Amino acid sequence: MKVYKLIIVFISLCASIQAQVLMNKDSLLRLLPFAKEDSASIELYINIGQQYDGNEPAMAKYYYKKAGDVSKKINNYKGIIRYISNYTYILNMEGRNDSSLMLNLEAVNISRQINDTLSLGKTLFNTGTSYRDLSQYEEASRYYEEGRRIIERIDDPALSAQLNDILQLFYYELEQYDKAIQYGEKAVNYFRKVDNKVWLGGALNNLGMSYEKKLNHKKSLVCFKEAMAISKQINNEEMEASEMLNIGDVYINLGEYDKVEPLFSQALVLFTKLGSKKSIGISLRGLAIYNLWAMQYDKAKEYAEQSVSSLQTENNRAELRKSYETLSNIHYALHDMKKAESYLHKSDLIRDSILNETIVKNTLALENKYESERKDKQIIVQKIQLQKRKVLNYILIGSALALLIISLLSYNTYKQKQKLQQQRISDLETEKQLTATEALLKGEEQERTRLAKDLHDGLGGMLSGIKYSLNTMKGNLIMTPDNANAFERSIDMLDSSIKEMRRVAHNMMPETLVKFGLDTALKDFCNDINQSGVLKINYQSIGLENILLEQTMSITVYRIVQELVNNIIKHANATKAILQLSSSGEQLFVTVEDDGKGFDTALLKLSTGLGWSNIQSRVDFLKGKFDVQSNEINGTSIHIEFNLTPV
Repeated sequence: MKVYKLIIVFISLCASIQAQVLMNKDSLLRLLPFAKEDSASIELYINIGQQYDGNEPAMAKYYYKKAGDVSKKINNYKGIIRYISNYTYILNMEGRNDSSLMLNLEAVNISRQINDTLSLGKTLFNTGTSYRDLSQYEEASRYYEEGRRIIERIDDPALSAQLNDILQLFYYELEQYDKAIQYGEKAVNYFRKVDNKVWLGGALNNLGMSYEKKLNHKKSLVCFKEAMAISKQINNEEMEASEMLNIGDVYINLGEYDKVEPLFSQALVLFTKLGSKKSIGISLRGLAIYNLWAMQYDKAKEYAEQSVSSLQTENNRAELRKSYETLSNIHYALHDMKKAESYLHKSDLIRDSILNETIVKNTLALENKYESERKDKQIIVQKIQLQKRKVLNYILIGSALALLIISLLSYNTYKQKQKLQQQRISDLETEKQLTATEALLKGEEQERTRLAKDLHDGLGGMLSGIKYSLNTMKGNLIMTPDNANAFERSIDMLDSSIKEMRRVAHNMMPETLVKFGLDTALKDFCNDINQSGVLKINYQSIGLENILLEQTMSITVYRIVQELVNNIIKHANATKAILQLSSSGEQLFVTVEDDGKGFDTALLKLSTGLGWSNIQSRVDFLKGKFDVQSNEINGTSIHIEFNLTPV
């Protein structure tokens, strides 16, 4: 089970956030009767809201809203920005990321209007976080980068530490856990040094998440336990309950199920008090898993069904899918195969829905970009034509003495139009060919995607279910040693089948290519080749940090590299290879070299093989340049150049 992790990522523009609060809640509330509609009352409302946001988010929202109303009434733009930065923190906790994004974009616009550099840097990071929570990582990266450049010019160690905490979460969600840990350690060290417990607790929690992904359970437990101790000191029940879920998750990963029940039970009590249905659903799922381990199947089923009910009302599809999987596992343990497969099917439907939405969103973005470019070209052509008409009208108004000149100009204009028409016809033919090639490639990739999903989600789920059922049956059967050995061999064969099926599905459409782009996908591809032992391949990427490619181009280049490496494995008898992906200016370079037996490059023109034909058609589709050098001594070197089409 992957448990919900607490994320404290807001950047408050309120200068009063320190390691301890100067005045407690009761003292602040006693000042309310004296509050006027001025900047002091804005400060008061913000401070009171911060006293509530860890335990009573509804009250925190009320006071933040009061601060916003006063700020708007007296045109206090910095007050409006501070209201938004605090209010969106609560919206993020409630999962209302669309509303949070809308407000944060408003704060960015206000910061630009009043030319406040510090506020702009902070609001850019807040907006990047909203995009990150919506899984729009390209936009998140753009806002983070602009905000980072601004903050770097400001000498503020505390603010830099906060940004390090935010960046560690960003890289965590991109599954770059080593980089996340690097930023997280910096944040934790600073907050520990200045004894800022509010931010230290959040940074420790986030760091523990990355360590857990690296399977460093010992370090993740240390982080989560310290964060929970801090949450009790600062009386933040939401953080305390979330740390209980985190620690319970680690114990499950360690197989220490006997320790998890008190953690999930206490978390359920706290989240019920806070009214967080998503977290309630996750706590219930944890109790279901504990009771499944304890073989108390009826209780496990009851908790799992309650988890599904809680998550359905909040439309948390990702967590709902996990609860359906848990229900499926429970029914497999009860030998109720029909219900087990039914719940597994529901889980698969949610997985497919999420994946399909991602694909549709990316496709629509590409189509919109294409339409925008096409309209821009049409506008340019129309402007040219309009200008020509104006010139012609001026000429026709001239005197009779200019008839010869008019005739010459008319003749030249006619010839120009002929050239433009011919060029337009040529462009339309080229566009038609590109459209046909694009449709063919898209159809191929869609079919690959469909087959990969069918293998991974359909057959993979069934095989995993069978394995779980067999392992459950094993504990309830008495077998002879020979039968036990045969049973274990069957389980091993089933494991091998599952691994092979997953390898084939990943090869057909790597998930990392869709989510994280070409560089990460090629890195994973080379790692898979190296682990197989058939070829030692060294992957290098240069100058790709700030380059984002169209999905169609990324998939096409990936398939070209995949086919080239497969040719090396099948035909070159090579032991080592180098794959280099680099960018310079507006060009992308792909180089593939091996130490194999080489071949006569003149034979490529006569080749009728499907593999080389696929490579050539994909290079032509991207209007790339191709160069092949090969001999028996030095092996083969293939260099391809593409013009970049950035997103």
